[in-house]
Amino acid sequence: MAKMLTFMYEAKNRTGAVVKGTLTAETEDAAQQRLKGMGLTVSTIRNTGKDLNFNFLQRKGVSTKDLKTFSRQFATMIDSGLPLVQCLEILGGQSDNKYFGKCVLEIKSHVEGGSTFSEALAKYPRIFDELFVALVAAGEVGGILDTIMKRLADYIEKREQLERRIKGAMVYPVAILVITVVVVTVMLQKVIPTFVEMFESFGAADALPGPTKFVVGLSEAFQSHFISIMITLFAIPIGLKLALRQPKVRAVMHRLYLVLPIVGPVIRKIAVARFTRTLGTLLSSGVPILDALMTVSKAAGNVVIERAILFARNRISEGRNMSEPLADAKVFPGMVVQMIAVGEQTGALDVMCNKIADFYDEEVDVAVAALTSLLEPLMMVVIGGIVGGMVIAMYLPVFNMAGAIKAE
Repeated sequence: MAKMLTFMYEAKNRTGAVVKGTLTAETEDAAQQRLKGMGLTVSTIRNTGKDLNFNFLQRKGVSTKDLKTFSRQFATMIDSGLPLVQCLEILGGQSDNKYFGKCVLEIKSHVEGGSTFSEALAKYPRIFDELFVALVAAGEVGGILDTIMKRLADYIEKREQLERRIKGAMVYPVAILVITVVVVTVMLQKVIPTFVEMFESFGAADALPGPTKFVVGLSEAFQSHFISIMITLFAIPIGLKLALRQPKVRAVMHRLYLVLPIVGPVIRKIAVARFTRTLGTLLSSGVPILDALMTVSKAAGNVVIERAILFARNRISEGRNMSEPLADAKVFPGMVVQMIAVGEQTGALDVMCNKIADFYDEEVDVAVAALTSLLEPLMMVVIGGIVGGMVIAMYLPVFNMAGAIKAE
């Protein structure tokens, strides 16, 4: 997860008016590129010294549904001929989310004060990310703001569907994992000590089979270090989260994600779907390809793919096409590279990107369903093996004692 910095800037818009504000970005160069994509000429920019975790703060208090509803209703109002300020006033006043409604009304005030709509949106990076702002800016320049807002609503809806599929696929494995942890904890804390007391009462505590001794030792160690174990279990995800903020660690882990068996292909397909969907939306909205690639590099959610996109952007700025550097990066599937090459040759790259995104959305559906169907029996076998093994280990002495009594 990338560390985001807050920058204060002063710039001039297309009409020459001075615009001041703040925005978040990973580096000053990224902030400069983002402002350039908004049609601003930067006069001064400085880091405020505040570090922000963009993914954590983004859309704080504002759901995807709020953004989707806002975009679709705004498009309808603009298409009906209502003035921009009036649209914002109506949407801000009728929003069910009071926080979001307040932000929309503040945006209206900024527009009334001389800011463009995109400049006003850029003042709220926690709600409107750079993709949203870039598309709105393109719509203002092209005079197709209603069309852009409809595309934004469609884009948000498709992305929401993709995220919902992924989260839905994770519910079952996570639930099973939690149940397993609870069951094993109860057995180690309560059940096994009861068996130990029973063995001691029969005088068989010193002649336990090997598997039983192992489980008993595990239970005693768990009880002795229960607090330390719990702290460690909570500390591991926090430590991983902090480690992933380091660029080198994040790059290694993101590359590992792509090559993991079973899971890796699914992650790659999800990243490709996000990349092509975002790029297609930007290009079809009239955003220049260099600005579009700068914006879309963050949409894939993987550092390795982000670097491949930026590598392609640099080659395009040198006069090359996009398909060749994407192929050289060896990150994207061959079919994706070939379809992008066809899109470049036919001058319909935006259409081709949207077709790729539609194809990979379906591929993600199939892959997630296959992964879920594979994980369910696999997890049941693992859980059954752990719990069943512990139960058998504790009953072995009982069977031995029963056999000894029968022999007598």
